[in-house]
Amino acid sequence: QVQLVESGGGLVQPGGSLRLSCAASGFTFSTYALNWYRQAPGKERELVAGISSTGRTIKYLDSVKGRFTISRDNAKNTVYLQMNGLKPEDTAVYYCNAVWNVAYWGQGTQVTVSS
Repeated sequence: QVQLVESGGGLVQPGGSLRLSCAASGFTFSTYALNWYRQAPGKERELVAGISSTGRTIKYLDSVKGRFTISRDNAKNTVYLQMNGLKPEDTAVYYCNAVWNVAYWGQGTQVTVSS
C-alpha cells in the first residue's frame, strides 16, 4: 500500500522556522521525483519546491527562494522541506507529491504563520 505521510506543520510566528517531513512507503522511493505543493484557502495548489530522483536538480517557487530548502534521504524514504523566515503568506496546507510513472499524494499538513 502506497503511503506518503507528512508531519512537522503547525503554528509559527512570522520569521520563524519549521521543518516538514514526508515519509514514504509502498513504492520505489529512489526512482521518484519529489515535490512539495501548498494550497491556501481560496487559491489554487502551487508547486513550492521539487527535487529530482538523484537529488541533482532542485527547483523552487520564486517567492520561497533563499528561505526554503528541499532535501531527500533515500535511505530513510523521506523528503524534507526546511522553511526559514516564514511569512504570513506562507500559510497553507502543504502536500508531499511523488512522481514517476504515476503520481502519489500525501494528506497534507497545515502550516500557519501568524503573530
